[in-house]
Amino acid sequence: MELTGLTSQTGKPAAPTRDEALMDAARKLEATFLAEMLKTAGIGKTPEGFGGGSGEDQFSSFLVEAQAEKMVEAGGIGLARQLFEYMKDR
Repeated sequence: MELTGLTSQTGKPAAPTRDEALMDAARKLEATFLAEMLKTAGIGKTPEGFGGGSGEDQFSSFLVEAQAEKMVEAGGIGLARQLFEYMKDR
């Protein structure tokens, strides 16, 4: 019997296939791209009047990165699929 993500003989996590590893890398690249786009658009920027001070400035990048990762999980903009197809052919 094989458990999801585990091998039945060793109980260790199964190594991801080449395609899974490529898709994971493509999703990370898309999330990084989206995070940079969100930063450029001003998402996570501290408001002028009543902001959270220096603490907010330091941690806003984590929020933007988390938002970008959630966007990719929800389907993203299709960049991960394009990157995956390109890398798979190489």
